[in-house]
Amino acid sequence: MSEQHTYRVIVRGIWDGLTERARQRLLAEAGAHGMASMRFTEEGSLSYEPAPLKHFSMRYVVVSDAADGEEMAGAIAEDRAGTTLTGLGYGFRGLRSTVTDLDTMKINRKPASRR
Repeated sequence: MSEQHTYRVIVRGIWDGLTERARQRLLAEAGAHGMASMRFTEEGSLSYEPAPLKHFSMRYVVVSDAADGEEMAGAIAEDRAGTTLTGLGYGFRGLRSTVTDLDTMKINRKPASRR
């Protein structure tokens, strides 16, 4: 069994071909999808600005084989985003992802202050 890594993935895209009904629903729900909603979850969290209703992002936690690397984690998250948005009836294009491997991330800790 190969080693598993945990990745944080931000998937970004552009709304495209939204129906009037989908546009109205996004505008009505915009308050629930602002800056405060940005969380990394397995099912993804959607965030966007209502004006102009153009770009969106979704944040995911992906657990995947380390041997598959960040590219696979990004592909998994983009697939999840596409499935979710299509299921909600939202048109989109241009999905791209930014991936951070939490297991290889270096943490710079500040030294304790001297007293």
